[in-house]
Amino acid sequence: VLFIATANVLETIPAPLLDRTEVIHLDGYTDLEKVAIARDHLLPRQIRGAGLEPEEISVTEEALTAVVDRYTREAGVRSLERELGKLTRKVATRIARGEDADEVINVDEPDIKDLLGKPKVWRDEAKDRTAVPGVATGLAVTGAGGDVLFIEATSMDGEAGLTLTGQLGDVMKESARIALSYIESHADELEINPDELSRKFHLHVPAGAVPKDGPSAGITMTTALVSLLSGRNVKHDLGMTGEITLQGNVLPIGGVKQKVLAAQRAGLTEVIIPARNEADLDDVPESSREEMTFHIVETIDQVLDKAFEPA
Repeated sequence: VLFIATANVLETIPAPLLDRTEVIHLDGYTDLEKVAIARDHLLPRQIRGAGLEPEEISVTEEALTAVVDRYTREAGVRSLERELGKLTRKVATRIARGEDADEVINVDEPDIKDLLGKPKVWRDEAKDRTAVPGVATGLAVTGAGGDVLFIEATSMDGEAGLTLTGQLGDVMKESARIALSYIESHADELEINPDELSRKFHLHVPAGAVPKDGPSAGITMTTALVSLLSGRNVKHDLGMTGEITLQGNVLPIGGVKQKVLAAQRAGLTEVIIPARNEADLDDVPESSREEMTFHIVETIDQVLDKAFEPA
């Protein structure tokens, strides 16, 4: 007897059980893979389930792409299959009522909103979010695959200290403290006025109801704080991921493939990753590697050199 168990995240599995298993990591699908799966497998099954014949309905590639992009956010395709089921049932209802006299009902991108309602997923525009100093774009991995995080920093008069919001875990809070300590100890090199460091700082990671943890936002937090203190904007088409140490070294992180694909979906064209993760770029689809520029870094100085808009 061979037991096969599945899970979305390893952190919730009891350690003694995890120690006795062989873990096989399966990456989430890319958007192009989801469209192909929908076209070749999910849609034909849902058409049959709705009581339709394949020749009665035609769904364009653009329409499938719109469903993937605007109505689902997941690593797999469960929600995608549910949305396609909803779409085919709506079409079957129209045929049963005699609302559509066409022999074949063509579903194109503009028809999706009528069939599925308003979009469920909105993607933040990095250009708008990073238009002011103090905001940097980070990359993360969640149970739903890769995602983009906008880390916001601000300061105000008051007792010197650091406030963190956004449901951050202990490791992420420690990363923020390390980032501020590094900046305080290297203020001269960073050309930051020491008086500015005596203010009260507030770091926020939006989507405040969603728990977040892990060290990979370390360089993003550092960049956001340096951006705030120097008054320089971070490049709007740049995402970054990496752990930072008190010495300013950048340490490797996990989930490079998912993070790069999330950056590409968000319209980013440049990604900063730690030098020790360079080999992980082999897992990224070749089409994504060709469209994007990767900056391989070992220290936070190299990160800051690549991160800011020209003065």
